[in-house]
Amino acid sequence: MKRVLLKLSGEALSGEKKTGFDEATCLGVAKQVKKLVEEGVQVAIVIGGGNFWRGRSSNTIDRVRADQIGMLATVMNCIYVSEIFQHTGIKTKIFTPFVLGSMTELFSKEKAVESLLSGTVVFLAGGTGHPYFSTDTATALRATELECDMILMARAVDGVYDSDPKLNPEAKKYDTVSYQELLDKKLAILDLTATVMCMENKIPLLVFSLNEEDSILKNGNGTVTGTVVTVE
Repeated sequence: MKRVLLKLSGEALSGEKKTGFDEATCLGVAKQVKKLVEEGVQVAIVIGGGNFWRGRSSNTIDRVRADQIGMLATVMNCIYVSEIFQHTGIKTKIFTPFVLGSMTELFSKEKAVESLLSGTVVFLAGGTGHPYFSTDTATALRATELECDMILMARAVDGVYDSDPKLNPEAKKYDTVSYQELLDKKLAILDLTATVMCMENKIPLLVFSLNEEDSILKNGNGTVTGTVVTVE
């Protein structure tokens, strides 16, 4: 794989606290990504905002405003994790789909690709910039725009199961599953929009646990520890 988009769960980055940041977890991610970059892999990153904001669970706030707060949560995550990366010696750049003063740069494919080609890790914050679209959809969109070879999805769960393993101890894990099966069996790894976009643009997805040792490095190098979602 030459170019990958790494999707990080905000909750996973918060560790056992389930909110905010766990610095040790973020440092562990940075060290793994640094090795991938040193091996010639170009890495773009999208981070969810769930460690700060779950606005959809509230009926007291307008959906558009709730989604805007969520976008800003992802910006905070990217700024923090970008700083951790720089501390370990990785060059980074943060792009957002909207102007945010001097904190980030306005996204363009040309600038993002130029950064990736130079060995810079690109953070893609702020989602799509529009309400009603999740960071899953932002992941699929940016992976398509940047012509990524694969999406690496690091979550709290170690793959795709036929039911929720937290609720069903008998849940079975898939080694491989197709996007069409995700749709047919309603396996909610990605939202509907993101699933269809990845399937149409033939971008495979690798789902694995962030908590396993060196899981980003292993899966980025082709040693699958989770579930491969295929395009057929």
